[in-house]
Amino acid sequence: MLILVSDAFDPGLPDKLAKFGEVTDDKGRIPEAEVILIRSKTKVTKEYIDGAPKLKLVIRGGVGLDNVDLEYAKEKGIIVHNTAAASSIAVAELAFALMIALPNHISRADQSMHAGEWLKKELKRTELYKKTLGVIGIGRIGAELAVRALAFGMKVIAYDPYVKEHEHAEMRADIKEVLKEADYVSMHLPLTDETKGMINKDLIQHFKDGAYLINTGRGKTVVEEDVVEALKSGKLAGFGNDVWYSDPPESTPLTDAPNVIMTPHIGASTKENLLRIGDIIEELIGEYVKNK
Repeated sequence: MLILVSDAFDPGLPDKLAKFGEVTDDKGRIPEAEVILIRSKTKVTKEYIDGAPKLKLVIRGGVGLDNVDLEYAKEKGIIVHNTAAASSIAVAELAFALMIALPNHISRADQSMHAGEWLKKELKRTELYKKTLGVIGIGRIGAELAVRALAFGMKVIAYDPYVKEHEHAEMRADIKEVLKEADYVSMHLPLTDETKGMINKDLIQHFKDGAYLINTGRGKTVVEEDVVEALKSGKLAGFGNDVWYSDPPESTPLTDAPNVIMTPHIGASTKENLLRIGDIIEELIGEYVKNK
């Protein structure tokens, strides 16, 4: 069988998978592939699937599956898996890094020093200690973030329509209850019809004045133009963003907004996580071969 590695994975992965069949990164061989490994770049659309007549298994190295036409894949008898258990720590650590960097003005401080400026009096820091973190979507990643926030002495509250109780957070029944109380709001949502554009000008009105927003979930859960207006007005004190409408974004108003830290969708891109993803992929393909 042919295994196509369509996106960037750990360099050692092909050698690990060679025992199952031929492994290639040649996308010209999509019609021959029985197994295709993707991350966020490859879009497994209806047209893509129609161009892969031998395809039986798609594995997404990561969490979100919004780049796969799940309904059409099911119709064609194609098995689709993600590697959700692998990425939790990597993404949670980036979200926490953004939470630390924004109120400490790390980006601006570094840029000013490189420019020969000394902004000791201008850069006023605030602490995470005794602040409230609001987690929107407390799955694996949100839970890992909550653990780290508690270690810093923060209070953690959360909203998740599928979770009533959680050992690391005080659950709230309404997202607005979280927003009005949280000093920091961290988004960990999949992209669905319900979550698309969730953070918009109407919901932003319910944020606590001067709150910080972090998004390491899905870019389209946030209306960027509305966030920019909130940053300019001071309603939001800062925004840390790792996820985009497209990779890379064709354009974004965030580049000219105040107190924004932007990263190029690197939440899952740690060395350790790529190794964990590889281990899970090896297990999934092993199970697939066993059950053929």
